[in-house]
Amino acid sequence: MSRRTLSVSTSRAAVRHRAGAVLLALAAALSLAGCDRQHSAESAAPASAPAPMQAPPMGYGGGMAMKEQRARAPQAEIAASQSDEARQGSGETALQRFLAVRQDLNVEVPAEQLADAWGKVRDLCGTLKCELLSSSLLRETPQQPGNALLEMRVEPADVDKLLGGLAGVANVVSHTTTSEDKTSEVIDVQARIKNRTEFRDSLRVMLRDTVTKRTMADLLAIQRTLSDTQAELDAIATQRKVLAQQTSKQHIQIQFTPKRALVSGSDGYSPMAHALRNAGDVLAESVGALITFVAAALPWLLLVVLPVGWLVRVLWRRRRAKSA
Repeated sequence: MSRRTLSVSTSRAAVRHRAGAVLLALAAALSLAGCDRQHSAESAAPASAPAPMQAPPMGYGGGMAMKEQRARAPQAEIAASQSDEARQGSGETALQRFLAVRQDLNVEVPAEQLADAWGKVRDLCGTLKCELLSSSLLRETPQQPGNALLEMRVEPADVDKLLGGLAGVANVVSHTTTSEDKTSEVIDVQARIKNRTEFRDSLRVMLRDTVTKRTMADLLAIQRTLSDTQAELDAIATQRKVLAQQTSKQHIQIQFTPKRALVSGSDGYSPMAHALRNAGDVLAESVGALITFVAAALPWLLLVVLPVGWLVRVLWRRRRAKSA
């Protein structure tokens, strides 16, 4: 029994010894594996260390790229703004301008040729794209000089022809040209015409609509609105025609006056000669003033002076009789 017990204890001790050796071997293996991993990580770290050293060139290149992009950005914005301005400029140049041009001329012609010159220019207007607005002629009389006036609207293409014909019969003393921009008014009127036309058409569609049920009051209200809209549209269309006349043709006004010759004597101004030439006029004016004074004073002479004189005479006689 003792030998069996000893053998059993000996075998158990051997098993324990073997198990402890195995555990020690496993622990050693695990420690070696951990050291290998740490050593591999430490060895890998220096190997990968140059990678961060290469980062500055990449960052430098990226910074340069960002700087270049930032430098290009204002240039791109400037180019875009220039292109927008160019487009706006082209739009402005493409926009049609409506100008109302007016020309006022003052011409001189010899007094005996005034009516002929006026008639020639008026007849020339009839042969061109010219609309005669008004004309007047006052012939010369002993009391006043003659003058004439022509007012017309002329197509721009025929303005030079009219002025050339005028220069052939009269001497231009003054020539004034004025221009008024009517573009905003024309655009506003055109927009109003478009809006009113669309509104009128929609009202007509509502009246022709047989699907929607409407009362008689609704139909009358639509008809009334349609009539008011059509009247407003007609008024705006008339305004547009007036603007078209003002901007499509030039308004030209010509004032004809007789030519006056300035004559000066060789011996200069002579007061006596001037008085002798005007003696008749001065005498006539003096006689006229005397007649006017007599006519104005005669009623007062009859109503005031004669009764007062008679009363003074009566009083003087009575005083004389008392003194005698």
